[in-house]
Amino acid sequence: MEMVRAILRPNGIERVVCALEEAGFVSMTKMSVYGRGKQKGIKVGDIQYDELPKTMLMFVVNGRDTQRLIDTIVKTANTGNFGDGKIFISPVDAVYTIRTGESGL
Repeated sequence: MEMVRAILRPNGIERVVCALEEAGFVSMTKMSVYGRGKQKGIKVGDIQYDELPKTMLMFVVNGRDTQRLIDTIVKTANTGNFGDGKIFISPVDAVYTIRTGESGL
């Protein structure tokens, strides 16, 4: 199992979530976050914005589904501009359902 965290532009999230649902990825956690990349924010006129609003989507998937999940996100979220986002992959050792105590997805 792997945890996939995608930090994306908030204005494209609805399109990404719809594409993920169509691809069979319906279980997710979505949260608003703030941050910046290598560009250290953005400057508009005389104003420097050090941190920009982003949305983080988080998934735990079987390893065989990870690449398909990544491909769906990249295809849907890519605008070709700086700030489209990042995807982070981490191993997951175990998952437990609180209600039942069962392990696994």
